Amino acid sequence: MKYTVKVIWNKLPEESFIDNKYSRLHQWNFDGGIELKASSSPNVVPLPMSDASAVDPEEAFVASISSCHMLWFLSLAASQKYIVESYSDEAEGIMNKNLNGDMAMTSVTLKPIIKFIGSNIPSFEEINDLHEKAHKKCFIANSVKTEIKIIQS
Repeated sequence: MKYTVKVIWNKLPEESFIDNKYSRLHQWNFDGGIELKASSSPNVVPLPMSDASAVDPEEAFVASISSCHMLWFLSLAASQKYIVESYSDEAEGIMNKNLNGDMAMTSVTLKPIIKFIGSNIPSFEEINDLHEKAHKKCFIANSVKTEIKIIQS
């Protein structure tokens, strides 16, 4: 399987570039047709060179882990005949120095809130089991060194 994203950046005419004071605003074009405004994080590169209204790579990283986990969780819940009415997650990534002293996303915490309906409602332990299985199946989680925690409410 192959996945593609086109990333496009252009220097603005008024920017010298070599002074390192250029806009980090760029565009992500996904193969399905979605275009997103992207930028460096204002936590990494100060405003106005970053655009706080755009998606930054660190946010996208956390979102991809959360989304992958959710999709597997939903699939596993459906296979167990549990009806999920809603799933939301306010995932959080922590940037810190890793063991080599390099800046890295060292941990991501998922905080899913899941609402089940119907007569077949899983227990706390069964939900935990679904999370463990989803984590093991998540392609993104299997691709990174970042510690991923799941806090079930």
